[in-house]
Amino acid sequence: MTIAHFTGFAGVRLEAEVLGNDDDPPVLLVHGAGQTRAVWKDVAGALVDAGRRAILLDLRGYGGSEWPADGRYDLDAHGADLRAVLAQLGGRPVVVAASLGAWVAAVALERDAAMLAAALVLVDMPARSDPQASERLGARLRELAQQPDSLWDPRAVAGFPLDGVAERLLDAAPKLTVTTLFLRGGIARLDRDEDADAFVSLLPDAERVDVEDAGLLVVGDRTDAFDAILLAFLERKQPRAEVEFRAGSDARTLRDALGCFATGVTVVTARTADGMPIGLTANSFTSVSLDPPLLLVCIANGAGSAQALREVETFAVNVLQIGQQPVSNLFAGKNQDRFSGTAWSDGETGVPVLSGSLGSFECCRSTVHEAGDHFILVGEVTCARFEPRRDPLLYFRGKYRRLHFA
Repeated sequence: MTIAHFTGFAGVRLEAEVLGNDDDPPVLLVHGAGQTRAVWKDVAGALVDAGRRAILLDLRGYGGSEWPADGRYDLDAHGADLRAVLAQLGGRPVVVAASLGAWVAAVALERDAAMLAAALVLVDMPARSDPQASERLGARLRELAQQPDSLWDPRAVAGFPLDGVAERLLDAAPKLTVTTLFLRGGIARLDRDEDADAFVSLLPDAERVDVEDAGLLVVGDRTDAFDAILLAFLERKQPRAEVEFRAGSDARTLRDALGCFATGVTVVTARTADGMPIGLTANSFTSVSLDPPLLLVCIANGAGSAQALREVETFAVNVLQIGQQPVSNLFAGKNQDRFSGTAWSDGETGVPVLSGSLGSFECCRSTVHEAGDHFILVGEVTCARFEPRRDPLLYFRGKYRRLHFA
Protein backbone atom coordinates (compact mmCIF):
# COMPACT_ATOMS: atom_id res chain seq x y z
CA MET A 1 0.00 0.00 0.00
CA THR A 2 1.24 3.48 -0.90
CA ILE A 3 -0.14 6.98 -0.43
CA ALA A 4 -0.43 9.16 -3.51
CA HIS A 5 -1.10 12.90 -3.66
CA PHE A 6 -2.74 14.90 -6.43
CA THR A 7 -3.31 18.59 -7.05
CA GLY A 8 -6.98 19.34 -7.45
CA PHE A 9 -9.00 22.39 -8.40
CA ALA A 10 -7.52 25.68 -7.16
CA GLY A 11 -4.49 23.80 -5.82
CA VAL A 12 -6.34 21.70 -3.22
CA ARG A 13 -4.24 18.69 -2.17
CA LEU A 14 -6.03 15.38 -2.64
CA GLU A 15 -4.88 12.11 -1.11
CA ALA A 16 -5.39 8.53 -2.27
CA GLU A 17 -4.40 5.08 -1.10
CA VAL A 18 -3.03 2.80 -3.83
CA LEU A 19 -3.14 -1.00 -3.59
CA GLY A 20 -1.89 -3.56 -6.09
CA ASN A 21 0.79 -3.73 -8.76
CA ASP A 22 1.59 -0.73 -10.90
CA ASP A 23 1.29 -2.78 -14.08
CA ASP A 24 -2.24 -4.01 -13.33
CA PRO A 25 -5.29 -2.29 -14.86
CA PRO A 26 -6.28 0.65 -12.63
CA VAL A 27 -9.64 1.18 -10.91
CA LEU A 28 -10.29 4.58 -9.29
CA LEU A 29 -12.74 4.38 -6.36
CA VAL A 30 -14.62 7.53 -5.28
CA HIS A 31 -16.63 7.55 -2.03
CA GLY A 32 -19.90 9.27 -1.17
CA ALA A 33 -21.00 11.98 1.25
CA GLY A 34 -20.11 11.40 4.89
CA GLN A 35 -17.59 8.71 3.97
CA THR A 36 -13.88 8.41 3.29
CA ARG A 37 -11.84 6.11 1.09
CA ALA A 38 -12.01 3.52 3.91
CA VAL A 39 -15.49 2.53 2.70
CA TRP A 40 -13.80 0.78 -0.25
CA LYS A 41 -11.32 -1.33 1.78
CA ASP A 42 -13.04 -4.69 1.24
CA VAL A 43 -13.79 -3.92 -2.40
CA ALA A 44 -10.18 -2.88 -2.98
CA GLY A 45 -8.97 -6.17 -1.55
CA ALA A 46 -11.17 -8.10 -3.99
CA LEU A 47 -9.91 -5.98 -6.88
CA VAL A 48 -6.26 -6.61 -6.00
CA ASP A 49 -6.91 -10.34 -5.65
CA ALA A 50 -8.42 -10.24 -9.15
CA GLY A 51 -5.32 -8.61 -10.62
CA ARG A 52 -6.42 -4.96 -10.52
CA ARG A 53 -4.77 -1.88 -9.06
CA ALA A 54 -7.12 -0.04 -6.70
CA ILE A 55 -6.81 3.73 -6.18
CA LEU A 56 -8.94 4.88 -3.22
CA LEU A 57 -9.45 8.64 -3.43
CA ASP A 58 -10.51 10.97 -0.63
CA LEU A 59 -12.64 13.84 -1.93
CA ARG A 60 -11.74 17.37 -0.87
CA GLY A 61 -12.59 17.90 2.79
CA TYR A 62 -12.64 14.16 3.52
CA GLY A 63 -10.12 11.78 5.07
CA GLY A 64 -6.53 12.68 4.19
CA SER A 65 -7.40 15.31 1.59
CA GLU A 66 -7.15 19.02 2.26
CA TRP A 67 -10.00 21.12 3.62
CA PRO A 68 -10.16 24.04 1.14
CA ALA A 69 -9.74 27.43 2.76
CA ASP A 70 -12.51 28.93 0.64
CA GLY A 71 -14.97 26.23 1.70
CA ARG A 72 -15.92 25.33 -1.88
CA TYR A 73 -17.72 22.00 -1.95
CA ASP A 74 -20.01 22.55 -4.91
CA LEU A 75 -20.40 20.00 -7.69
CA ASP A 76 -18.21 21.93 -10.13
CA ALA A 77 -15.29 22.09 -7.67
CA HIS A 78 -15.54 18.35 -6.98
CA GLY A 79 -15.79 17.62 -10.69
CA ALA A 80 -12.73 19.71 -11.49
CA ASP A 81 -10.84 17.81 -8.75
CA LEU A 82 -11.68 14.47 -10.32
CA ARG A 83 -10.71 15.60 -13.82
CA ALA A 84 -7.38 16.79 -12.41
CA VAL A 85 -6.76 13.44 -10.73
CA LEU A 86 -7.57 11.55 -13.94
CA ALA A 87 -5.18 13.75 -15.91
CA GLN A 88 -2.40 13.16 -13.37
CA LEU A 89 -2.82 9.39 -13.27
CA GLY A 90 -1.24 9.00 -16.69
CA GLY A 91 -3.67 6.26 -17.72
CA ARG A 92 -7.39 5.65 -18.13
CA PRO A 93 -8.83 3.83 -15.12
CA VAL A 94 -12.29 2.41 -14.70
CA VAL A 95 -13.99 4.94 -12.39
CA VAL A 96 -16.20 3.44 -9.67
CA ALA A 97 -18.09 6.10 -7.74
CA ALA A 98 -20.84 5.98 -5.09
CA SER A 99 -23.68 8.41 -4.24
CA LEU A 100 -22.10 11.92 -4.05
CA GLY A 101 -19.00 10.52 -5.76
CA ALA A 102 -21.21 9.24 -8.59
CA TRP A 103 -22.64 12.74 -9.09
CA VAL A 104 -19.09 14.06 -9.18
CA ALA A 105 -17.98 11.42 -11.70
CA ALA A 106 -20.93 12.07 -14.01
CA VAL A 107 -20.20 15.80 -14.12
CA ALA A 108 -16.43 15.31 -14.40
CA LEU A 109 -16.77 12.95 -17.37
CA GLU A 110 -19.40 14.84 -19.34
CA ARG A 111 -16.48 16.16 -21.41
CA ASP A 112 -13.89 13.87 -23.03
CA ALA A 113 -15.13 10.82 -21.10
CA ALA A 114 -13.43 8.29 -23.36
CA MET A 115 -10.13 10.16 -23.11
CA LEU A 116 -10.15 10.14 -19.30
CA ALA A 117 -11.75 6.84 -18.27
CA ALA A 118 -11.97 3.29 -19.63
CA ALA A 119 -15.46 2.75 -18.17
CA LEU A 120 -17.73 4.15 -15.45
CA VAL A 121 -19.59 2.47 -12.59
CA LEU A 122 -22.24 4.59 -10.83
CA VAL A 123 -23.20 3.05 -7.48
CA ASP A 124 -26.31 4.02 -5.48
CA MET A 125 -26.55 7.32 -7.35
CA PRO A 126 -29.83 9.15 -6.78
CA ALA A 127 -30.90 10.50 -10.17
CA ARG A 128 -33.37 12.89 -8.50
CA SER A 129 -33.24 13.01 -4.72
CA ASP A 130 -36.37 13.07 -2.61
CA PRO A 131 -36.11 16.42 -0.76
CA GLN A 132 -37.35 15.14 2.60
CA ALA A 133 -35.17 12.03 2.58
CA SER A 134 -32.17 14.08 1.49
CA GLU A 135 -32.73 16.60 4.28
CA ARG A 136 -32.93 13.84 6.90
CA LEU A 137 -29.71 12.29 5.63
CA GLY A 138 -28.03 15.69 5.45
CA ALA A 139 -29.00 16.52 9.01
CA ARG A 140 -27.56 13.22 10.22
CA LEU A 141 -24.29 13.79 8.33
CA ARG A 142 -23.98 17.33 9.70
CA GLU A 143 -24.47 15.95 13.19
CA LEU A 144 -21.74 13.35 12.68
CA ALA A 145 -19.39 15.93 11.19
CA GLN A 146 -19.52 17.97 14.41
CA GLN A 147 -18.18 15.12 16.51
CA PRO A 148 -14.52 15.39 17.64
CA ASP A 149 -13.44 12.26 15.79
CA SER A 150 -15.10 13.24 12.50
CA LEU A 151 -13.05 12.56 9.39
CA TRP A 152 -14.65 15.19 7.21
CA ASP A 153 -15.12 18.94 7.15
CA PRO A 154 -18.62 19.94 8.41
CA ARG A 155 -18.78 22.39 5.49
CA ALA A 156 -18.46 19.51 3.03
CA VAL A 157 -22.05 18.49 3.76
CA ALA A 158 -23.55 21.83 4.73
CA GLY A 159 -21.99 23.59 1.74
CA PHE A 160 -23.11 21.16 -0.96
CA PRO A 161 -26.08 22.60 -2.89
CA LEU A 162 -28.69 20.03 -3.98
CA ASP A 163 -30.58 22.50 -6.17
CA GLY A 164 -30.06 21.78 -9.83
CA VAL A 165 -28.24 18.45 -9.38
CA ALA A 166 -30.93 16.41 -11.14
CA GLU A 167 -30.89 18.73 -14.13
CA ARG A 168 -27.09 18.58 -14.31
CA LEU A 169 -27.19 14.79 -14.29
CA LEU A 170 -29.76 14.59 -17.07
CA ASP A 171 -27.71 17.02 -19.12
CA ALA A 172 -24.52 15.04 -18.53
CA ALA A 173 -25.95 11.58 -19.23
CA PRO A 174 -25.93 11.70 -23.08
CA LYS A 175 -22.32 12.94 -23.00
CA LEU A 176 -20.96 10.02 -20.93
CA THR A 177 -19.39 8.30 -23.93
CA VAL A 178 -17.97 5.31 -22.06
CA THR A 179 -19.63 2.03 -21.11
CA THR A 180 -21.49 2.76 -17.88
CA LEU A 181 -22.76 0.35 -15.24
CA PHE A 182 -25.62 1.83 -13.19
CA LEU A 183 -25.91 -0.19 -9.96
CA ARG A 184 -28.35 0.37 -7.09
CA GLY A 185 -29.31 -1.22 -3.79
CA GLY A 186 -32.75 -2.76 -3.49
CA ILE A 187 -34.48 -1.16 -0.49
CA ALA A 188 -33.76 2.34 0.86
CA ARG A 189 -33.30 4.68 -2.08
CA LEU A 190 -33.36 8.44 -2.33
CA ASP A 191 -35.03 8.43 -5.74
CA ARG A 192 -37.83 6.74 -7.64
CA ASP A 193 -37.49 3.97 -10.21
CA GLU A 194 -38.84 6.22 -12.96
CA ASP A 195 -36.15 8.84 -12.26
CA ALA A 196 -33.41 6.21 -12.47
CA ASP A 197 -35.00 4.87 -15.65
CA ALA A 198 -35.00 8.33 -17.21
CA PHE A 199 -31.30 8.84 -16.43
CA VAL A 200 -30.20 5.41 -17.66
CA SER A 201 -32.19 5.80 -20.89
CA LEU A 202 -30.03 8.81 -21.80
CA LEU A 203 -26.69 7.00 -21.37
CA PRO A 204 -25.10 6.12 -24.74
CA ASP A 205 -23.86 2.69 -23.58
CA ALA A 206 -25.38 1.50 -20.32
CA GLU A 207 -25.94 -1.59 -18.24
CA ARG A 208 -28.18 -1.55 -15.18
CA VAL A 209 -28.23 -3.86 -12.16
CA ASP A 210 -30.50 -3.60 -9.11
CA VAL A 211 -29.27 -5.58 -6.09
CA GLU A 212 -32.12 -6.84 -3.96
CA ASP A 213 -32.00 -7.07 -0.17
CA ALA A 214 -29.54 -4.20 0.06
CA GLY A 215 -29.93 -1.06 2.11
CA LEU A 216 -28.99 2.47 1.12
CA LEU A 217 -25.37 1.53 0.37
CA VAL A 218 -24.95 -1.69 -1.56
CA VAL A 219 -21.16 -1.52 -1.12
CA GLY A 220 -21.50 -2.09 2.63
CA ASP A 221 -24.75 -4.05 2.83
CA ARG A 222 -24.08 -6.59 0.04
CA THR A 223 -20.31 -6.40 -0.44
CA ASP A 224 -19.94 -9.91 -1.87
CA ALA A 225 -22.72 -9.34 -4.39
CA PHE A 226 -21.27 -5.97 -5.33
CA ASP A 227 -17.78 -7.44 -5.81
CA ALA A 228 -19.12 -10.19 -8.06
CA ILE A 229 -21.03 -7.72 -10.25
CA LEU A 230 -18.11 -5.29 -10.47
CA LEU A 231 -15.50 -7.94 -11.30
CA ALA A 232 -17.73 -9.50 -13.95
CA PHE A 233 -18.22 -6.05 -15.52
CA LEU A 234 -14.47 -5.39 -15.49
CA GLU A 235 -13.68 -8.72 -17.13
CA ARG A 236 -16.14 -7.96 -19.92
CA LYS A 237 -15.10 -4.38 -20.52
CA GLN A 238 -11.42 -4.39 -19.52
CA PRO A 239 -10.22 -8.02 -19.57
CA ARG A 240 -7.24 -8.87 -17.40
CA ALA A 241 -6.05 -11.73 -19.62
CA GLU A 242 -4.62 -11.22 -23.08
CA VAL A 243 -6.98 -11.72 -26.02
CA GLU A 244 -5.52 -13.81 -28.82
CA PHE A 245 -6.11 -13.89 -32.59
CA ARG A 246 -5.24 -16.89 -34.77
CA ALA A 247 -5.61 -17.21 -38.52
CA GLY A 248 -9.23 -18.05 -39.22
CA SER A 249 -10.48 -16.43 -36.00
CA ASP A 250 -13.03 -13.65 -35.84
CA ALA A 251 -11.69 -10.71 -37.86
CA ARG A 252 -13.00 -8.34 -35.19
CA THR A 253 -10.40 -9.75 -32.76
CA LEU A 254 -7.62 -8.89 -35.21
CA ARG A 255 -9.11 -5.44 -35.69
CA ASP A 256 -9.08 -4.90 -31.92
CA ALA A 257 -5.46 -6.07 -31.75
CA LEU A 258 -4.45 -3.65 -34.52
CA GLY A 259 -6.33 -0.94 -32.62
CA CYS A 260 -3.67 -1.16 -29.90
CA PHE A 261 -1.42 0.84 -32.22
CA ALA A 262 -2.29 4.50 -31.66
CA THR A 263 -2.49 6.60 -34.81
CA GLY A 264 -3.27 10.06 -35.98
CA VAL A 265 -6.37 10.75 -38.07
CA THR A 266 -6.33 12.07 -41.64
CA VAL A 267 -8.81 13.02 -44.33
CA VAL A 268 -7.74 12.16 -47.88
CA THR A 269 -9.14 14.62 -50.43
CA ALA A 270 -9.08 14.88 -54.21
CA ARG A 271 -11.21 15.81 -57.21
CA THR A 272 -12.97 13.45 -59.60
CA ALA A 273 -12.42 13.67 -63.35
CA ASP A 274 -15.37 16.09 -63.61
CA GLY A 275 -14.00 18.31 -60.82
CA MET A 276 -16.20 17.19 -57.91
CA PRO A 277 -14.41 17.28 -54.51
CA ILE A 278 -14.23 13.90 -52.74
CA GLY A 279 -12.75 12.80 -49.43
CA LEU A 280 -12.75 10.20 -46.70
CA THR A 281 -11.31 9.65 -43.23
CA ALA A 282 -8.29 7.34 -42.95
CA ASN A 283 -5.91 6.50 -40.11
CA SER A 284 -3.65 4.16 -42.14
CA PHE A 285 -1.17 6.85 -43.14
CA THR A 286 2.62 6.46 -43.25
CA SER A 287 5.71 8.36 -44.30
CA VAL A 288 7.59 6.17 -46.81
CA SER A 289 10.65 8.08 -48.01
CA LEU A 290 12.32 11.48 -47.78
CA ASP A 291 14.24 11.12 -51.05
CA PRO A 292 12.09 11.06 -53.05
CA PRO A 293 9.40 12.46 -50.68
CA LEU A 294 6.82 9.66 -50.57
CA LEU A 295 3.89 8.83 -48.31
CA LEU A 296 1.07 6.32 -48.44
CA VAL A 297 -2.51 5.87 -47.33
CA CYS A 298 -4.57 2.67 -47.27
CA ILE A 299 -8.08 2.94 -48.71
CA ALA A 300 -10.82 0.34 -48.21
CA ASN A 301 -12.05 -1.11 -51.50
CA GLY A 302 -15.62 -0.68 -50.31
CA ALA A 303 -15.31 3.03 -49.57
CA GLY A 304 -17.61 5.26 -51.60
CA SER A 305 -14.70 7.28 -53.00
CA ALA A 306 -12.38 4.28 -53.52
CA GLN A 307 -12.70 3.95 -57.29
CA ALA A 308 -12.26 7.66 -57.85
CA LEU A 309 -9.18 7.76 -55.60
CA ARG A 310 -7.63 4.90 -57.57
CA GLU A 311 -7.69 7.07 -60.67
CA VAL A 312 -6.74 10.56 -59.42
CA GLU A 313 -3.47 12.14 -60.52
CA THR A 314 -3.27 14.42 -57.46
CA PHE A 315 -4.59 14.18 -53.92
CA ALA A 316 -4.06 15.67 -50.45
CA VAL A 317 -3.69 14.11 -47.02
CA ASN A 318 -5.01 16.41 -44.26
CA VAL A 319 -3.73 15.55 -40.78
CA LEU A 320 -6.41 16.50 -38.25
CA GLN A 321 -5.93 18.39 -35.00
CA ILE A 322 -7.80 17.87 -31.74
CA GLY A 323 -10.56 20.34 -32.62
CA GLN A 324 -11.43 18.53 -35.85
CA GLN A 325 -13.14 15.45 -34.43
CA PRO A 326 -16.43 16.60 -36.07
CA VAL A 327 -14.58 16.79 -39.41
CA SER A 328 -13.34 13.22 -38.96
CA ASN A 329 -16.87 12.03 -38.23
CA LEU A 330 -18.25 13.94 -41.21
CA PHE A 331 -15.85 12.37 -43.70
CA ALA A 332 -16.22 8.92 -42.12
CA GLY A 333 -20.00 8.97 -42.49
CA LYS A 334 -22.31 8.26 -45.39
CA ASN A 335 -23.16 11.90 -46.04
CA GLN A 336 -22.33 12.69 -49.66
CA ASP A 337 -22.26 16.47 -49.14
CA ARG A 338 -19.23 16.43 -46.85
CA PHE A 339 -17.54 19.58 -48.07
CA SER A 340 -20.44 21.86 -47.22
CA GLY A 341 -19.98 20.94 -43.57
CA THR A 342 -16.38 22.12 -43.19
CA ALA A 343 -14.10 24.93 -44.33
CA TRP A 344 -11.71 24.18 -47.21
CA SER A 345 -9.92 25.80 -50.12
CA ASP A 346 -8.08 24.78 -53.27
CA GLY A 347 -4.45 23.84 -52.80
CA GLU A 348 -1.65 24.62 -55.20
CA THR A 349 -2.49 21.56 -57.31
CA GLY A 350 -6.23 22.28 -57.25
CA VAL A 351 -7.12 19.55 -54.74
CA PRO A 352 -9.28 20.42 -51.71
CA VAL A 353 -7.29 21.26 -48.57
CA LEU A 354 -9.15 21.37 -45.24
CA SER A 355 -8.75 24.64 -43.34
CA GLY A 356 -7.36 24.54 -39.81
CA SER A 357 -5.71 21.14 -40.14
CA LEU A 358 -2.59 20.25 -38.21
CA GLY A 359 -0.84 19.62 -41.52
CA SER A 360 -1.60 19.03 -45.20
CA PHE A 361 0.37 17.17 -47.88
CA GLU A 362 -0.41 17.70 -51.54
CA CYS A 363 0.76 14.76 -53.64
CA CYS A 364 1.02 13.45 -57.15
CA ARG A 365 0.10 9.80 -57.50
CA SER A 366 3.19 7.62 -57.59
CA THR A 367 1.90 4.03 -57.48
CA VAL A 368 -1.16 2.02 -56.49
CA HIS A 369 -0.85 -1.46 -54.94
CA GLU A 370 -3.58 -4.01 -54.28
CA ALA A 371 -3.61 -5.29 -50.68
CA GLY A 372 -6.50 -7.58 -49.77
CA ASP A 373 -9.64 -5.61 -48.98
CA HIS A 374 -7.68 -2.32 -49.26
CA PHE A 375 -5.44 -0.70 -51.82
CA ILE A 376 -2.30 1.32 -51.05
CA LEU A 377 -2.10 4.74 -52.63
CA VAL A 378 1.49 6.05 -52.71
CA GLY A 379 1.98 9.74 -53.40
CA GLU A 380 4.97 11.98 -54.03
CA VAL A 381 4.72 15.12 -51.92
CA THR A 382 4.79 18.35 -53.89
CA CYS A 383 3.74 20.73 -51.12
CA ALA A 384 3.40 20.40 -47.34
CA ARG A 385 2.20 22.86 -44.72
CA PHE A 386 1.81 22.38 -40.97
CA GLU A 387 0.82 24.27 -37.80
CA PRO A 388 3.30 23.54 -34.96
CA ARG A 389 1.15 24.97 -32.15
CA ARG A 390 -1.79 22.59 -32.42
CA ASP A 391 -2.17 19.11 -30.91
CA PRO A 392 -3.09 16.04 -32.98
CA LEU A 393 -6.38 14.18 -33.01
CA LEU A 394 -5.47 10.61 -32.03
CA TYR A 395 -7.24 7.28 -32.45
CA PHE A 396 -6.68 4.30 -30.15
CA ARG A 397 -8.75 1.18 -29.50
CA GLY A 398 -11.69 2.46 -31.47
CA LYS A 399 -11.94 5.84 -29.75
CA TYR A 400 -10.61 9.34 -30.25
CA ARG A 401 -7.88 10.37 -27.83
CA ARG A 402 -5.72 13.36 -27.05
CA LEU A 403 -2.14 13.77 -25.93
CA HIS A 404 -1.48 13.58 -22.19
CA PHE A 405 1.31 15.83 -20.95
CA ALA A 406 2.93 14.92 -17.64
